[in-house]
Amino acid sequence: MKKLLITSFVMLLLVSLIGCNVGNEGAQNMQQGYMDQERNVLDSDTAHLQPFNNTHTAQNKQGQTGLLHRRDEDNRIEQGGELRGQTRQNEDRWNEQGLSNNEHGHIDKRPTKEKKEKKKTTNPRFKQIQLLGINDLHGQLNVTRRVNGRPVGRVDYLAAYLKQRAAENKNTIYVHAGDMIGASPPISALLRDEPTIEFLNKMNFDIGAVGNHEFDRGSGELLRIAHGGAHEETGDFRGSDFTWLAANVISEKTGNPILPPYKIIKVDGMDIGFIGVVTTDTPNIVIPSGVAGLKFINEVEAINKAVAELKRRGVRAIVVLAHNPGSSNMNGEQARGILVDIANGVDDEVDIIYGGHNHAYMNTVVDNKLLIQSYSFATAFSDVDIEIDPRTKDIVSKSAEIVNVFQEDIDPDPEFTEWIAHYEQLVEPIVNRIVGTAETRLRAQQNEHGESALGNLIADAQRQTMNTDFAFMNPGGIRADIDMGKVTWGNVYTVQPFNNTLVKMNLTGQQIRQLLNQQWQPNTTRMLQISGLSYHWDALQPRGEKVLSIFLPDGSELDPNQTYSVVANSFLAGGGDSFTVFRDGTNRETGPVDLDALVDYIRTLPQPFTYSIEERIQKVQY
Repeated sequence: MKKLLITSFVMLLLVSLIGCNVGNEGAQNMQQGYMDQERNVLDSDTAHLQPFNNTHTAQNKQGQTGLLHRRDEDNRIEQGGELRGQTRQNEDRWNEQGLSNNEHGHIDKRPTKEKKEKKKTTNPRFKQIQLLGINDLHGQLNVTRRVNGRPVGRVDYLAAYLKQRAAENKNTIYVHAGDMIGASPPISALLRDEPTIEFLNKMNFDIGAVGNHEFDRGSGELLRIAHGGAHEETGDFRGSDFTWLAANVISEKTGNPILPPYKIIKVDGMDIGFIGVVTTDTPNIVIPSGVAGLKFINEVEAINKAVAELKRRGVRAIVVLAHNPGSSNMNGEQARGILVDIANGVDDEVDIIYGGHNHAYMNTVVDNKLLIQSYSFATAFSDVDIEIDPRTKDIVSKSAEIVNVFQEDIDPDPEFTEWIAHYEQLVEPIVNRIVGTAETRLRAQQNEHGESALGNLIADAQRQTMNTDFAFMNPGGIRADIDMGKVTWGNVYTVQPFNNTLVKMNLTGQQIRQLLNQQWQPNTTRMLQISGLSYHWDALQPRGEKVLSIFLPDGSELDPNQTYSVVANSFLAGGGDSFTVFRDGTNRETGPVDLDALVDYIRTLPQPFTYSIEERIQKVQY
C-alpha cells in the first residue's frame, strides 16, 4: 500500500509535469512528555574504513539501531544489485540536483588541519562521552559539493565518517541543531522530507532542535514529522525515532511549548540535559501560515527556565542545541554572532552550545561555554569529547573538532549508497524532465549594485505569469544557480524549492518606494530582485531614504500617487523578511506556484536561453 501511494503520487506529478504545490496541515494534538531516556550505546559497524586527516581542531580546558521507517524494503533489497550498478552512472547527473555555491550558504573555501588524537583522560574516574553533531542538513542526501576543489558531502559518506568516529567511543550521542529539512532537493522534498528523517532514524540520532525551516509547512506538518502520522501524498509515516526540542516555541492556545523544551539522556550512568531553541527571527523568515498560532520567546529566557528545571532534577551536565548563528576563526578567536550573546546570557551551568542557521564554522569558548557549528549540507560534522566527574555530575573537560566530509578519504557506507539510489530512482521521472537549455550559467550571486541574472529571470517569470506592472523576488528564496546546458525540472526545483504561490496585489508608488527602502534592515540588507522598474540607490543616505529615483520601462519616473499592480510570492506577500509594506496591498489575487511559473516561462523562451544583468538596480558611485 505504501509503495502504491508513493508511486501514484510520483505519477500524478509526472502527468502534471510539475505539480508539487502543497498546503499547510492543521495542528495535531500531540502529547508532550519530557521523558528521560536510558541510552543503550553499542559499538557501531566500521568495516573497511580508510583513515583520514581533514579536521579542524580546538582544545579547550575543561547501538543499537532502533526500528527503522522504510519504504518497500523487500523490493529495495531485491533490486540492490541493479541500484548499485546505476549509482556511479547517475552520480554526475544527481550531483547537480541541489548544487549551490557560497552565496547559497555553502562555504567552498575552508582552511583545514590534520586530525588530532583523542585526549586521554587525566583521571580514570571521569566518564568519557562523545557527541557527534550536524546542523543545516536541508535534506541534502545525494548532493556532492566541493571544498578547496575536493568533493564533499552526501549522506553515505557522512554516515561512514560518523560510524567510524562512533567506534572510537561506545558512549556516543548523535545530535543535530535544526534545519534538517526544508529547502531540500527533490530526492527529499518530493516525498515530504520523509527520506531525510529516515536517514536520521537509520543513523540512530538521539536528540535535535527545530530550525526555522522545520516550520516551512506549518506546525501541524512539523508535529507529523516528529511524532508520525499519515499524509495523503506519502501514506503512513512512523515519524522520528529521536526527540525534537523547542523550548522557546510556544502555542498561543495552550501557553506551552509545542515540543519538549529539554530532555535528559543517560549515558554510562551520567545524566546529560539537552535543551533546544530556535532563532526568534523565525516569524520574519518563514511564511506566515507556517508559524500561525505560535509565539517565539527569547532564547536566553527559555534556556534559563529549562536549566532551572534540570538543576532541580540534579542534572549538572547541560548542552544547548540552538538554531542560532555564530562563527569564529579557526583558532577560536573573533567569536561573533547571536550565539555569543546567548552564551553570555545563559546560566553558567550550561557547558556546550551548538549553533546553526548561518552555515558557518565555529569552535571556540565564550564564558567557559564551548560553542560549536559545523558548516552545512552534510559537508561537515562536529566531534565533541567531554569528561564528566561522577561525583559532581558535571562536565570537567570539553574539546571539539569540525570534520570535513571529504569523499576521497573514506569509502561511502554501502547501505546508504544503495538507499540513496532507491530514492533517486523513485523521483527520477519527474526530476529529469528537460524544460530548456541554458546557453550560459545563470547565477544568483548579486553584483555590487544588488542585481543578479537569475534574479532577473525569476522576477520576469512572475511578472509575466500574473500580468502585473512590477514583480519583486526575495533573494533568500533563490537557492541555487542554473548551470549551462540542459535544464531539468529538478534543477529548477532546486532553485525554488519552497512551493510558494504567487500573489498579485495593488500598491501605490509611495508604498513601492517604502518597500524598496525596507531592503536595508537593522542587521542585514536584503536586495529584492525586480522586474518592470529600475532605480538608483545611495549607500551614504540614512536607512529609509536610500532609494533615489525610480523609473518605469519608458524612462518616466514612478508616480507616488498612482496605483500599480505588483506580484510577489506568498512569503513576501505576508510580510516575510520584514518587508511589511506587502501586508498593506489591496485587491489580492492568488496565482500558481512560483516553481510552475518559472518552468513555464523558461519553456516560452527561445532555446537555448540566456539572461543577464541589465542595470535594473544601480548604486550611486562616488
